[in-house]
Amino acid sequence: MDVPTTVSAALADQPVEGAVCLEAGAGVGNTTAGLLAAGAERVYAVTNDADHAATVRERVADDHPGRAAVLESDLRALPLAADSVDVVTAHGLLNVLTPAALDTVVSELTRVAAPGCRLVVDDYDPLPAEAAVRDLFALENAASELARGESALTFYPATSVRRTAVGAGWTFDRERTLLEPVPWTAGHVEAHANVARSFASQVSGDLGASLAAEADRLQREIGSEDVGRMYSLAFRFPE
Repeated sequence: MDVPTTVSAALADQPVEGAVCLEAGAGVGNTTAGLLAAGAERVYAVTNDADHAATVRERVADDHPGRAAVLESDLRALPLAADSVDVVTAHGLLNVLTPAALDTVVSELTRVAAPGCRLVVDDYDPLPAEAAVRDLFALENAASELARGESALTFYPATSVRRTAVGAGWTFDRERTLLEPVPWTAGHVEAHANVARSFASQVSGDLGASLAAEADRLQREIGSEDVGRMYSLAFRFPE
């Protein structure tokens, strides 16, 4: 499969060839594909989403027997030994972690890191106040809070992520911009509106219906928008 340019750019300066790698939060497998293309010896693609796991197997892992393994697991309790991974990637992961989960996940990624391990974190700065898509994300969070008692999205500034990783024992290497502005396509907007509607369906009465109607309105009015920044941070673990 084709590797997105954001993934290729984030991995370009990393010692991936011959490395044992962990894609934390596998999504649809884009970074697993990027790691394999860069010569990784083995990639563990970890996700707690059964649909994502099936997608990664079909799109990537099945074509690389012996080099790619999909693990259905909570990132807060990885089924990997301590000091066993040479490169860790988290591409678009942190924005779906609550602050409490973020600290736990970073601790677990640190546990499995071998001496000299590299960590690459790619995510999004908080959106500017004037961004229309920010209203959709706020609605998604409100519906999520009402449905399950926690937010769906948290956009961590690069400076905050850097402090968290350094506090866990990693040494900061570099920061670069992967996208600016970020193209939030009609497909992205629809996907987030669908998530908001799904949470709204779990909220009873007129409030749930109002949330769903607002998701419909925002999807129509936003369409697509180019705004914000996607960054890439690289760290290394002490030898």
